[in-house]
Amino acid sequence: MKKNFTPENELLFLALGGSGEIGMNVNLYGCNGKWLMVDLGMTFSGNEYPGVDLVFADLEFIEERADDLVGIVLTHAHEDHIGAVPYFAADLGVPLYATPFTAELIRRKLQEAGLVGEVELNVIEGFDSFPVGPFDISYLPLAHSIAEGNGLVIDTPHGRIFHTGDWKLDEDPIIGEPTTEKELTALGDEGVLAMVCDSTNVFNPNPSGSEGAVYQALLDEVGRHKGKRVLVTTFASNVARLHTLGEVAKAHGRTVCVAGRSLDRILEVSQQSGYLGDFPDPVDFDTAMGMPRGDVLIIATGGQGEPRAALGRIADQNHKLDLVRGDVVLFSSRQIPGNEIQIGKIQNKLAERGIVMVTDRQSPIHVSGHPGRPELEAMYSWIRPEILVPVHGEIRHMQEQVRVGQAAGIPENIFQQNGDIVRLAPGKPSHLAKVRSGRLVLDGDLIVPADGESIVMRRRIAQNGAVVVALDPKGNANIESIGLPLDEDYPDFLAEAKSDITTALKRLKGPARKDSGAIAEAARLATRRAAQRWSGKKPHVKVMLTG
Repeated sequence: MKKNFTPENELLFLALGGSGEIGMNVNLYGCNGKWLMVDLGMTFSGNEYPGVDLVFADLEFIEERADDLVGIVLTHAHEDHIGAVPYFAADLGVPLYATPFTAELIRRKLQEAGLVGEVELNVIEGFDSFPVGPFDISYLPLAHSIAEGNGLVIDTPHGRIFHTGDWKLDEDPIIGEPTTEKELTALGDEGVLAMVCDSTNVFNPNPSGSEGAVYQALLDEVGRHKGKRVLVTTFASNVARLHTLGEVAKAHGRTVCVAGRSLDRILEVSQQSGYLGDFPDPVDFDTAMGMPRGDVLIIATGGQGEPRAALGRIADQNHKLDLVRGDVVLFSSRQIPGNEIQIGKIQNKLAERGIVMVTDRQSPIHVSGHPGRPELEAMYSWIRPEILVPVHGEIRHMQEQVRVGQAAGIPENIFQQNGDIVRLAPGKPSHLAKVRSGRLVLDGDLIVPADGESIVMRRRIAQNGAVVVALDPKGNANIESIGLPLDEDYPDFLAEAKSDITTALKRLKGPARKDSGAIAEAARLATRRAAQRWSGKKPHVKVMLTG
């Protein structure tokens, strides 16, 4: 490999996102001078980035080598795999490849961003291989919590890669026909150099469970609440779960009402793509509210505690749909780590109003879309790769999958993180280099570094407040503070801060007495020290020289 990291006669792997975190998946394969990208995802911001909703992988490495990038292949339509497409695909300037359901959701994203004519989107129907530069690729259907979940078989001059994407084993998946054990074993018989594998549920000692089993659990649970209005919240993208809920509603003679724009979009795209053809026609909110309580089943977004989603607004009684004491909310989704506080707030609001809640802890009304340890071990035994490369997980998940792979007898188990370039072939797999990786955030309308000055400053202000000092040529200061916990002490703080500024300016000597930078810095330090004495905070202080 050349010093500029152009792949030579070799096969390389590099994750720019998704290795060290769950979400934001961006993977690169390098071979014979070219790079192939698999997935281009994002994640949602938490409290770490105030005022920010979306977080992306920093693509600087591949942006600098865009001429060597041959294409972007999308495994499935979850946001952590396609969410960054409208923000980066046009600049990368390469074709996209996706199966029909995924492609339609991408097309709509591009349409909303005004990019339909600027990005080439290739729809891959069927499972025949297609060439992308030096790579020969075919989709391999696997069960997951969305329609058209796929792994990828990537053939290269140096060996075959099985990139699992997100997957699970499911004998009754409801939607789609996953590749069978026999077919996966046949793939292993042909020889697989490396399996790049989902690590999300490696600590689960049990199989994830079947989507078909959820039908019976939901059927039983809804049946327990006759005469009550029942709301089920689930991931909008889980097409199989939507089919299940439609069947449950029909079995209990309930009319369906759907609340949430993402649910509306998924229903429309699903039916356009040939799924959910027998889903009952939903009624509008007014019709649902006019029906007897036991005759309606509401399907709503917001199970992760999103305050603006349907369930959050219903909990706040700020929605056309309403629940009353004794009504029921079923959480047919898992609690994503990091969302516990938001979910708890909504659940507390519902509980305060006497609304009954059931989660997957009380009833098996949800199953994960990722493989537990027994499923991983089964897949290893069928594929029998020479190399295992865990991805799609936090460090603890990937390290654990390395241990599971070693125990299963896989010859080489490679732990890597975002930014690690790994040579898979020829010869023994090895780490070659560490390159820049990081995070970008969508801040307003701009994409900026997650560790940039604006985000760092906003975080500092959120923690410690801010003080603005307007200083005239005579040294008189006007001071305004934001977020200092002073209350009745505020006038005394202002008086002392002004006095301290006057003292600090008098201590300046020689040329510093007329140097605007020295004057501003002296006033800033004096103000900050006064604020710390009075409040215990170290606020951001901005000094403006007037006149």
